[in-house]
Amino acid sequence: MDRNSFQQGIKDGIPIGLGYFAVSFTFGIMAVSGGLSVWQAVLISLTNLTSAGQFAGLGIILAGGSYWEMVLTQLIINLRYCLMSFSLAQKLRRDVPWGHRFGVAFGVTDEIFGISAAQKGKVHPSYNYGAMCVAIPGWTLGTLAGAVSGSVLPVFIMSPLSVAIYGMFLAIIIPPSKKNRSVLLVVIAAMLLGTAFAYVPVLKQISSGFAIIIITILVAGAASCIAPVEEENPA
Repeated sequence: MDRNSFQQGIKDGIPIGLGYFAVSFTFGIMAVSGGLSVWQAVLISLTNLTSAGQFAGLGIILAGGSYWEMVLTQLIINLRYCLMSFSLAQKLRRDVPWGHRFGVAFGVTDEIFGISAAQKGKVHPSYNYGAMCVAIPGWTLGTLAGAVSGSVLPVFIMSPLSVAIYGMFLAIIIPPSKKNRSVLLVVIAAMLLGTAFAYVPVLKQISSGFAIIIITILVAGAASCIAPVEEENPA
């Protein structure tokens, strides 16, 4: 265990945990109002750690969908985490045991991947564990709080809570975009493609999960060819 990396992970994970609390608060409200028990909602958040996947899965559960529908939906929405894990595996030292790699993989979310990828050089698993120690409780406790108190709060207070996750995305991409022109171009390209998939008649028929995967492959692939990052430490 690298104490310094672990403490830095906790520090960087605090904003993520706070944002997760707000977003999962809404999930807890929706889950209980749809008929799930408080502890069912909490168990889903504790074991899944995926906002888009959980909200989509909740809709299928409440609609009485089939297991196959659930499997395919989760596969499409969460397939991007495979790409993130492949990338993050290159950030870990080569001598990191498989057990730690699996532990880090469990906690891969958009935000944790973002702060891990932004670190200079190799990333020690302790850094991810530190971030997970804040992010996972934030996501789970937010669900618990929303499930318990959701019936008390009015709609005009509950609705803005779901916007908090976008603030986290901005906090992740803006600092490195200021320092690195290549990162800025990647962000702009991803935004333009995302807009195209949202409004172009043919492209908007593609599900959001597949759209994210396609955009990731196109933008990351182009960036790796045009502006490859040299490995600082082969260890």
